[in-house]
Amino acid sequence: MTWFNKSFDELTTTELYEILQLRQSVFVVEQTCPYLDADGADTHAFHLFARDQSGAVVAYARLFLPSYETPYSRIGRVISAGSVRRQGLGRELMQRAIAWCEQEAPQVPIRLGAQVYLRRFYHDFGFREISAEYLEDDIPHVDMERGS
Repeated sequence: MTWFNKSFDELTTTELYEILQLRQSVFVVEQTCPYLDADGADTHAFHLFARDQSGAVVAYARLFLPSYETPYSRIGRVISAGSVRRQGLGRELMQRAIAWCEQEAPQVPIRLGAQVYLRRFYHDFGFREISAEYLEDDIPHVDMERGS
């Protein structure tokens, strides 16, 4: 795997297209969840992604640094392609996302909105629930935070 982490302006149009294609294939098609993936937040995010040996984008996470409105880092849109699941790539993706957030904004909590069925996965990285369960696009979620 080859890893990249780029701001929106650093992404090529091809990279952006491939990232959006992966996100839509998993979140919209595979999870049968029609929602607006291009939510306007990508321009403010960093985009962590991996390419396999064939050059395909197979893992992705969208990262946000703290701001005045949100005094914590955020990790979102965490996905891996179906072809590479159960090979540890999701764990490596989260390790890299957490390490980047901690490096760029030390001693700041990291938050994410987790699909409930992945709660234990995120617990393994030190995340704890900070909200009750709620529906987002008809999928049960819970907000989680990893302390500073």
